[in-house]
This record gives sequence, C-alpha cells and structure tokens, in this order.
Amino acid sequence: MSSEIKPASWLDTVRRAVDERLTRFFDEERSAVGTLAPDAAIVLAGLESLTLRGGKRLRPAMLVAAQRAIDPRAPLSGVLSACASLEVLQSYLLIHDDWMDGDDERRGGPAVHVLVRRELGSRGEGVVGAHLADSLAVLAGDLGCAYANRLFLESALGSRRAGEAMETFLRVQRDVVLGQTLDLLGSADVSRMHDLKTGSYTVEGPLLLGAILADASAAQIEALRRIARPLGEAFQVRDDLLGSFGDPKKTGKPVGNDLRVGKHNAIVRECEASVPVADRAPLTKILGRADATDADVRTAIAMLETAGVRARVEAKLASLVEAAKAPLTAAPFSPEGSRAIGELADLFGARES
Repeated sequence: MSSEIKPASWLDTVRRAVDERLTRFFDEERSAVGTLAPDAAIVLAGLESLTLRGGKRLRPAMLVAAQRAIDPRAPLSGVLSACASLEVLQSYLLIHDDWMDGDDERRGGPAVHVLVRRELGSRGEGVVGAHLADSLAVLAGDLGCAYANRLFLESALGSRRAGEAMETFLRVQRDVVLGQTLDLLGSADVSRMHDLKTGSYTVEGPLLLGAILADASAAQIEALRRIARPLGEAFQVRDDLLGSFGDPKKTGKPVGNDLRVGKHNAIVRECEASVPVADRAPLTKILGRADATDADVRTAIAMLETAGVRARVEAKLASLVEAAKAPLTAAPFSPEGSRAIGELADLFGARES
C-alpha cells in the first residue's frame, strides 16, 4: 500500500493503530467521567474492559480497505477515529446482546453485566442486585453508542462528504437495532434479519463508510455493495460455524451456546433441510434449552459432523467468499485496495476450529 501501510503487514498496522486510538480515548474519558460523575465510572470501566479485551478489528480493516480502494494515498490517520468508532459501536451492541441472550462470557472474559455485578460486590447480589447490575450494563452500552457517534464525527468532519458519512453511520445503527428486533421476535425472514443485524455494521457499513470518507464515485459505491452482500452473509455463516464447532479459547464463548439459546442459524437450517427428523433428535433435544448438559451438546455437535451438516455449511461459506471476490477483477478500485478486500474475504473463508 502506501508507505504508511505495507501490503504484508497492513492488518497488523491497522490493529495497532486502532488499539492505540482506543486506549487514548478511554484515558481521556476516564478523566472526564471522574470529574463529571465519579460514581458513574463503573459503566465506563465495563465498556472499556470489553472494547480493549480483544477482537480482530475486522470492521476497521474493512473501512481502511475501502478507503485504500478509492484512494491508496489517503492517510490512515484521517479515518482512525472512524475505525475506533466501529469498535466502540460493536461493544455497545455486544453488551446489550449478551444481556438479552443471557450470555455470561465474551472474548474470553465476563460479559459486561457479569463484570458489573462482580464490581458491585454485595450490592450486586440477589434479585435486586442483579437488576441493578443489568441496568448499569445497559447504560454502559448506551454510553458506547454516544462515544461511537462522537468518534465517527471526528473523522467525518475532515471529509468533503461529512453529512453523507454521518447519515450512513446512523443508518447502520438503525439497521442493526431492527435486525436484533427481528432476531428476538424469531422472524422467519432469517436472511433479512442477518443482513440488518450483522451485515450492516460488519461488512457493508464499514466498506461504504471508508469509501464515502475517501470521496468514492457512484460506480465505486455500487461495486462495494455487490461485494458486501455475499461477504456479509459469509461473515454470519462463519460466525455460526464457530459458534458450534469453534475453539472456545479463540471464540471467547462456550461451544454450542447458540444452540442452547435456540438460534435458528445456518447450522440449524441446514440440519433441518437435509437430515431426517429421527436422525436429528440429538439437536432437537438441546435446541433452545439453556440447561442442556455439556455431554448432550457434544452429542448434538457430533451428529452435525457425522451427518455432513458442517461440511455442507462450510461449502456454502466458500461459495459466498468466491462470490464476494468475483467483482474485484473488474471493480474500479486501486490494485492495493482490491488486494486488501480480497485478503479480508479470504479471512472469512478460513477454517478455524
């Protein structure tokens, strides 16, 4: 890429730069919150802990890849706050999502509602204490939403298309909330739910934001949309695979958790479509059962492997990745940007378990 980001190390460069920006931001806010409302520091601490705990920073990488596809000479510094905003936005969504799903782990550590409960000590015990902790966790997510908007605005104000960029960022947030609503309601339109809930802020949103901040043409924006649609679905399919077959040390969540909460994900849909009812009894036994034993979960996962469900879903993932990469050959992008987007697509298709 440019002298600022080398092709072989651009992802590591983005990750380090984003982590440094986030660290500076939280240092500044810790001081501000300490002055404004010292007793409210617990919500900031929860948000900070989750945000800095880990994550691959794929959403910032998407934004930077799109920026470089449009203008390979554009400095990373110009979009760094926007990159950080995507990570804080994700933290806000994860905090609320974990609380709604009753997940107690995230990124190898406690979910924020659990972390807050521990920080409260005796005040977090019992029904009243748990409600207080959950309420504070919701507020930690709300704070993350405010911070995400503020961080994105820092980058948007330096763009010729600040209004369009900010409008797009807010539209992404609307779509995620609508998608989560469809998920909670058990909508039969699973594809639409995934597009709104995951694809919007994981792939299409970051790509479009990076492009707009780099002053992309209408043709370039449309090319990114064609790439984003299958790539967003690929991300969700990969996430579903990791939820059932991934290594908890890498995913930061217990194996089979999506099955325990009854998510009608790609794994479940494929099983229902291709495995006879009698043969999928081990899955039926645990699906939507929060109290399912680890042994029963392992039995269900073994059945999914033996019945070929995993292999078929992995084949679908590979097909989606190739569909996402296909438009790159004729897209009106810089070679550096096309290569970066292709590398990210390959990451989505890599098997990790």
